[in-house]
Amino acid sequence: MMTTFQNIAVEREGRLAKVILNRPEVRNAFNELTIAELTAAFSALGSDAEIRAIVLSGRGLSFCAGADLNWMKKMADYSHAENLADAGQLATMLSTIYTCPKPVVAKVQGDCYAGGMGLVAACDIVVASDKVNFCLSEVKLGLIPATISPYVIKAMGEQAARRYFLSAEKFSASDAARMGLVHELVSEEELDSKVAQIVHALVSNSPHAVMQAKRLVRAVGGQEISAALIASTVKDIAEIRASDEGREGVRSFLEKRKPSWLQA
Repeated sequence: MMTTFQNIAVEREGRLAKVILNRPEVRNAFNELTIAELTAAFSALGSDAEIRAIVLSGRGLSFCAGADLNWMKKMADYSHAENLADAGQLATMLSTIYTCPKPVVAKVQGDCYAGGMGLVAACDIVVASDKVNFCLSEVKLGLIPATISPYVIKAMGEQAARRYFLSAEKFSASDAARMGLVHELVSEEELDSKVAQIVHALVSNSPHAVMQAKRLVRAVGGQEISAALIASTVKDIAEIRASDEGREGVRSFLEKRKPSWLQA
């Protein structure tokens, strides 16, 4: 991991890592440096054996306003090749968060627009303040939310995406929860405690099983129930039962004691 960051902050609290968007003066809008730093942070934390959960949040009044205006000005003069390379970096960042072996919780304390919605949609669990507004504003600028679309459509559903990709209307946190983009909707005062409750549940579980469960959702989600899929899930359960943590979990349950990952 980078030893110092300019646009984000990384804090560790035992088995929890906090990744914080740290440009409140521009509503945590991101640029190429933010993208590089997030990619580096999630890549490093994903391979850190001491970390069992990651919380992504924003400092200040907004979670993330999308792309930084100065970055957008530079992009206006990019060649096609430069635009491809730039979009590729954003795509790599989103994929790194989405496929991170550790569970990632988004703590959305303020408004979340455009590319910020891609960040949220790439996370595993989303907790939002009931005061938050969301917006996919790209078409207002003559653009489309292409790079974030695989994650956002999975999170909010195709029918909702039809409306909000096309209209660029703001929608409330309660609307986001109804669509499934947000898992938990709480007051501003309850946000920290709800995130802490979820993190406690995550770090209490088998680290290996959590990692494999996250992979399982990606592998099975949206697939037709076929003989090949059934065979794949049979293989998955056989392998996890034979794993060290699988054996330890069952043994500790039968022996009425805490499993080893809670004793470490």
